[in-house]
Amino acid sequence: MRKNQKGQAVLIVLLSLSVVLIIVLYIMSRTVTDISLSNKDEDSMRAFSAAEAGIERALVIGSDIGDTTIGNANFSASVSNFAEGTSKVVYPISLKSGEIATFWFSRPSEASFFTGNQVKVCWGDKNTAIGALAPAVEISTYYLNSGVYKISRATLDPYNNRSPISNYFDVATSGTCTIDNEQFQFYSTITIPTSSPTLKLQFMTVKPLYNTTISHKVGIDVTGFGNAILPSQGKKINADGSSADSNRSIEVYQLHPVAPSVFMNSLFSSSGIIK
Repeated sequence: MRKNQKGQAVLIVLLSLSVVLIIVLYIMSRTVTDISLSNKDEDSMRAFSAAEAGIERALVIGSDIGDTTIGNANFSASVSNFAEGTSKVVYPISLKSGEIATFWFSRPSEASFFTGNQVKVCWGDKNTAIGALAPAVEISTYYLNSGVYKISRATLDPYNNRSPISNYFDVATSGTCTIDNEQFQFYSTITIPTSSPTLKLQFMTVKPLYNTTISHKVGIDVTGFGNAILPSQGKKINADGSSADSNRSIEVYQLHPVAPSVFMNSLFSSSGIIK
């Protein structure tokens, strides 16, 4: 009887030790996992910060940067002319009503420029419903004719039932328009002043209207219209950062400078305007 009791006591002690050992191993495993995750998070943050440093440096010097060490991380960056020599370009920023995208047809420092007389303009995210919040666009083309700067305008709207009154815009086409794998819902081909020895196209602005809550992308396609070559639209900067096994990449666009959009209006005021 006593031997059985001693055996049971030993068994209970062993079971207790096993339970304690399992708990200790579990806690140690969690601790190691937490430390590993913490290290990965720190490496990821260092890699991202290094990529940001690459972007900032590239913006300053304006050229490629080779592999550079910063603390416990490394970065490199490449700088290229955005959309130079292409016939299609998607504006890299989605726009709400009243915001403006600028597309350049010529640049003083570049030999290539567009000489056609038509541009296909695409806007609105794919499957955007035709309704009150569907974006219309105001398109303005700026050109130089015999030393005088001039402007040609067009207004287009896929929704022809605006209320309380019509805006009398031309009707835009609703359907698939694809530019560089980006799909748009609305498009129209715009006829612009023909380039000649005394006339040179400068740039085009596209201003969405009515889409006050949802941003939409816009793009242009000049394929098949005259000399279908566009100059650069700015700089495209890609930076890679790394730390230990973590790698992060950042892409930034530095577009050519333009006048603030408020100066595109014929009338503006710092306070309310009363008729």
